[in-house]
Amino acid sequence: MKKYNLLTLLFFFCALSAHAEEWIRINQLGYLPQSIKVAVFMSEEGTDIQSFQIFDAQTDKFVRTIPMVKSTGKWGNMKSTFRLDFSDLERPGIYYLKAGNAVSPQFPVNAQVYDGTADFLLNYMRQQRCGYNPFLKDSCHVHDGYILYHPTKTGQHIDVRGGWHDATDYLQYTATSANAIYQMMFAYQQNPEAFGDAYDAAGHEGANGIPDIIDEIKWGMDWLNRMNPEPGELYNQIADDRDHAGMRLPTECRVDYGYGPGLGRPVYFCSGEPQVRGKFTNATTGVASTAGKFASCFALGSRVLKPFFPEFAALIGNKADAAYQEGVKKPGACQTASVLEPYIYEEDNWVDDMELGAMELYQSTGDKKYLEQAVEYGRREPVSPWMGADSARHYQWYPFMNMGHYHLTKVEGNKRLNNEFLRNMRAGIQRTFEKAVQSPFMHGIPYIWCSNNLTTAMLTQCRLYRETTGDETYAEMEAAMRDWLFGCNPWGTSMIVELPKTGDYPMIPHSSYLRAGVGTTTGGLVDGPVYNTIFSTLSGVNMTGIPNTPGQDYERFQGEMVYHDAIGDYSTNEPTMDGTACLIYYLSSMQVEGMKQGKHLNDLSR
Repeated sequence: MKKYNLLTLLFFFCALSAHAEEWIRINQLGYLPQSIKVAVFMSEEGTDIQSFQIFDAQTDKFVRTIPMVKSTGKWGNMKSTFRLDFSDLERPGIYYLKAGNAVSPQFPVNAQVYDGTADFLLNYMRQQRCGYNPFLKDSCHVHDGYILYHPTKTGQHIDVRGGWHDATDYLQYTATSANAIYQMMFAYQQNPEAFGDAYDAAGHEGANGIPDIIDEIKWGMDWLNRMNPEPGELYNQIADDRDHAGMRLPTECRVDYGYGPGLGRPVYFCSGEPQVRGKFTNATTGVASTAGKFASCFALGSRVLKPFFPEFAALIGNKADAAYQEGVKKPGACQTASVLEPYIYEEDNWVDDMELGAMELYQSTGDKKYLEQAVEYGRREPVSPWMGADSARHYQWYPFMNMGHYHLTKVEGNKRLNNEFLRNMRAGIQRTFEKAVQSPFMHGIPYIWCSNNLTTAMLTQCRLYRETTGDETYAEMEAAMRDWLFGCNPWGTSMIVELPKTGDYPMIPHSSYLRAGVGTTTGGLVDGPVYNTIFSTLSGVNMTGIPNTPGQDYERFQGEMVYHDAIGDYSTNEPTMDGTACLIYYLSSMQVEGMKQGKHLNDLSR
């Protein structure tokens, strides 16, 4: 009997071992030759690996063994994880890795892996256009809208057509749209050579002599200009969560806000006071968070758009100071409003917005009063509060990267000021780094709604800090975060729809286009993982649409945080307009870096 029990136990443990699996997570887009390259090995069993192998994917020939292996302990359901460093692999080619019983997906190494990626994201921005939608070749929301909360104009019609839908719903917010516009302008300003011209101003295929990103900036800026029709008249939001009446195409939107089905939506005036709709009240304390965003966009836009649209550039440039002064008069944060559910953008910081507005006005005018004000605002919030935090309310501290700090590091003739704000930037990175080193993926981001948007922000801050200082302390974390977005994460999936086309990416994102069978959210960055504690308390999440058992496609890799490639999971699998736009700077910088590396390699081969 004892012998039988022993044999049974041996069989049982062998069966368990047979079902235990191992994986190698890698950046499926690929790597520049002279870049940090680290994959992550995961095993459901406690195992030990001392090395890994590189193979040529085109010939299946062994290339070499690499002993650069670092044990990173248990992670979620994985009893063993290791970081596999192959940074010295610089020869262009297509490769795969082997470690233990795992084989990685194939990946390229060359100087062109990021070429066109920034432009690729613009596919999603064009798809999100409101007013005329080039993806559908049809118009939507052409009756917008009717003013709310204005002391004298409530109920009046206002022309606020255009802009972008925020996500899969059709709400529009100044906060997210202005940030998207600013980030795209900054990307073009820094890396103009990364952008091409394949679409016209309406978003249709066909060059028009203007870079596509400028076309998109202009589309957004036209709308932002309409949201500020007169001095002192700023608007923060179009529509509210009554929009969430089921997934449908924007051209089929017939929500009745009291003006007739599909005949106009509410346009929320920045009153500077809490706004009540239904049973929910936001916590608005002022106007400055929105006013600063208007000011920074108008000031920078006057310079970026001047070569292409000089009259319009002058128009918005003349509006910048008036918008900024509204923030001076009414300090505080302007939050969005909801009716049916408590979910809003809960922004409660604002000095970062005023700091950036002041800096862009300084760069446009040279007037040192704006520089002095920018410094004053910047010192009130040295570090963006989410950096190093374990959690936050939805969009509590927004934008997720303080661009004003970066501009203060570049002020000419004031090294003391430059160093002060470089220290501020470094402090935020260091707080994130201290959390990142606890993860095999070196990912120190809190897993709140839109965690991928936080990742893009930290990527931007890391790169700008590294380029400004030459300090490589955080270079591996930076590389790990970009790899995270392209598949080096627990789920082994890219977080950008159809990028890379040959890799694993969200197949069923939360999208009305996909639901209607007319396409998918090409180029859109999905929200990314959230804490299980957040996911489990959300209302209206529908996990249908996943093959086999709903939610089980990534079940082995779920842990403290979860991600689902499910059309009904708006918390992890919904692309956002602002998150996508904010990634454009970083990808354009990687493309430019690749151009430089390619030229270097060509010079060496001569």
